[in-house]
Amino acid sequence: MGSKNKIIGDLWHQLENLKFESTFDCFAGSNVVGYFMKCQGKRVVTNDFLTFSYLISKAIIENSKVKLSNDDIIFLLKKNKNDGFIQITYRNIFYSEEDNSFLDRVRYNIAEIENEYKKALAQAAIVRACLKKRSRGVFTFIGERYNDGRLDMQKSIETHFLESIKIFNDAVFDNGQENKSYNRRAEDLHIKADLIYLDPPYYTPKSDNDYTRRYHFIEGLVKNWDGLIIQNHSIVKKFASYYSPFSKKETAYSAFEGLIKKYKDSIITISYSSNSFPNKLELLEMLKRVKNHVEVHEIDHLYSFGNQNNKIGNLNNRVKEYLFIAK
Repeated sequence: MGSKNKIIGDLWHQLENLKFESTFDCFAGSNVVGYFMKCQGKRVVTNDFLTFSYLISKAIIENSKVKLSNDDIIFLLKKNKNDGFIQITYRNIFYSEEDNSFLDRVRYNIAEIENEYKKALAQAAIVRACLKKRSRGVFTFIGERYNDGRLDMQKSIETHFLESIKIFNDAVFDNGQENKSYNRRAEDLHIKADLIYLDPPYYTPKSDNDYTRRYHFIEGLVKNWDGLIIQNHSIVKKFASYYSPFSKKETAYSAFEGLIKKYKDSIITISYSSNSFPNKLELLEMLKRVKNHVEVHEIDHLYSFGNQNNKIGNLNNRVKEYLFIAK
């Protein structure tokens, strides 16, 4: 949800001629932009209030050398006596008994790892495994009603986990910079960087921007549900969503203004959708109050969550992706 993977080339085409050596990705999400910037040799700082996003960034953006060894993998797979929390709490909700048992075993072993980067790599791998095994990649419904028979749905979570370890291990490299990852609310940070990239949850009355609701299971998994109160009345056993001022129209405006003022001394870049609030002209005015030169570039992009029948040909999904550049 919200990943810039398909349009990262278009974004970079607009950014590559700007003069900057450091960048702050304030709403890192899938970490596509932050990792791409690391590949360009930039010093990268990322932030996301979702812990699983932060851990992926810590594993492959902040981390420059550490990888999971064969001995680490053996340790992660070893049998143990655990509390069976997932088997009990999430029985018959998302995964099979076998997959739930595996998740309980691995999360227990991950908690025993001392090295922060090895732990982040293992957590990133288990997150990816859960997403790959989940139809539509979200946790808002019970069972596999959207299972289209693809290979990912046929593999066990253990198989996905082992494949994901290799993928994340291969993604670790040193770009010669001291990169850093944070797990905070955007409004609580103030990072010094040449270029600020803002890609907040878009508020729009036509769609849901609640990332916590969609990804509650993997967020709970990496936190071991520590400090989270599961809503037992919920059929998918979710927990209360994290607060975000960008989730409501009445607070999204002031949240944007606050961030723009905070980073007025940096190049400000904003990815935004044409069906969101503030709208294009309102956001442009906010930027012009603190910046002398503001450009808006448009990228055609189809927002659609999968290829289910109700979305094919649905013009409500055809929106413009804006990239604001304020210097």
